[in-house]
Amino acid sequence: MDVSQGGIIRPFGPVLDSLFRLTDWLIIAGVFLFFVWLYQLSWLDAYTIALSIALLIFVFGSEILALYRSWRVSSLGSELSRVWLLWLFVGLGLLLLAYATKTSSVYSRRLMLSWLIATPATLSLVRIIIRELLKYLRARGFNSRSAVVVGDGEVFSYVRDTILGSPGMGVDLKAVIDWQAGGNQDFYAMIDSLVKRARQGGVDLIYIALPAEQAALVRELVSKLSDSTASVFVVPDLFMFDLLTSRWSKLGSVPVIGVREDPFWGAAGLAKRAEDLVLSSVILMVVALPMMLIAIAIKLTSPGPILFKQHRYGLDGKEIEVWKFRTMSVCEDGAEVPQAKKNDPRITKLGAWLRRTSLDELPQFLNVLQGNMSVVGPRPHAIAHNEIYRPQIYGYMSRHKVKPGITGWAQVNGWRGETDTIEKMEKRVEHDMAYICNWSLALDLKIVLLTMFKGFSGKNAF
Repeated sequence: MDVSQGGIIRPFGPVLDSLFRLTDWLIIAGVFLFFVWLYQLSWLDAYTIALSIALLIFVFGSEILALYRSWRVSSLGSELSRVWLLWLFVGLGLLLLAYATKTSSVYSRRLMLSWLIATPATLSLVRIIIRELLKYLRARGFNSRSAVVVGDGEVFSYVRDTILGSPGMGVDLKAVIDWQAGGNQDFYAMIDSLVKRARQGGVDLIYIALPAEQAALVRELVSKLSDSTASVFVVPDLFMFDLLTSRWSKLGSVPVIGVREDPFWGAAGLAKRAEDLVLSSVILMVVALPMMLIAIAIKLTSPGPILFKQHRYGLDGKEIEVWKFRTMSVCEDGAEVPQAKKNDPRITKLGAWLRRTSLDELPQFLNVLQGNMSVVGPRPHAIAHNEIYRPQIYGYMSRHKVKPGITGWAQVNGWRGETDTIEKMEKRVEHDMAYICNWSLALDLKIVLLTMFKGFSGKNAF
């Protein structure tokens, strides 16, 4: 929750926000100019174009990734991961530009490499310094706000622990009023004391985190606190729901909370699609030759088509065609599709190697370009297998709230290959749900890197 309103810095919030943005832009340009000077290079028009495009990608990307969200609610690790991820997209964008315009030879490789490495390092260092400075100031009472938490249950514990565990938020927890800790009489006595203190201006923030069945008490507390200048926040008890992803929206003028939502709406959806287009384009350029060699090998070693198209469930449970290199002597895609198993007689010798190394999945990057799949997401299962598991596993079809992926959180954690028991499929679905609930571009990058280092092979792949 964002508690950055008010406090010493409040009147200057927009000014500071603009200063942070300007500082980043100056760092990007300044580091570039520094290396031009250091290597004694002549300025070229191509450098102006590259720097302008880098700044443009950074400006738009910073909005998509919410790079300048309040530091009270954003951890240092989370922010630094967004900085490096955004700069990765800047680098990929410049690489694609140079490739498309055939101007890569114009640029000094030493200059570009130094700049691409030093810039995110400098951006990160500046953020670390500023955060440490803020911690130092807040430890001495600057930009710190007093808070009281009133409540009961899981949501109450979560709010309390979040404040206590996040000193960088600049929130000083003065008191906790627990509905269950004392008797009814003690609770109301503490509430009366809180109201009196709030009316005297002795508390800045009050969080009311009571279960839904205590709605009448919430209304009573808000009414009593209306005669004060304290900022009052009512924290809805969403722990009663089996949340997939959630967000506020409006139905006309009525506020509603989505509890099982698609995480890729709005800017997040644009960011996810941009990620897919960039990664799939770059990867296809790299693997184009190996794909041609694999296609020739398949044609020479066994009769049948090079590609195998299987119907799978995609986004929102709609059928899509997923492409793979053919690895079997048969192409099964009906109501009954036996899962591949160890020493499966249907798998060709070349197919066994392709499946073990996951190279049979390479054509799916074309599915990503087409828009039917993502680079990262829950792996699609054969439709026949979906119909077997959906009545047996709670929330199974929720994994289709997003596009299926070539790799995923389940796969890099060892849950790939044959699922010969219901327990194995449950673990895969559990990891898919964890991915959807915790999605971020940084998590996608982590999964891609893990796939590169350990995800292309495994004992369960056959």
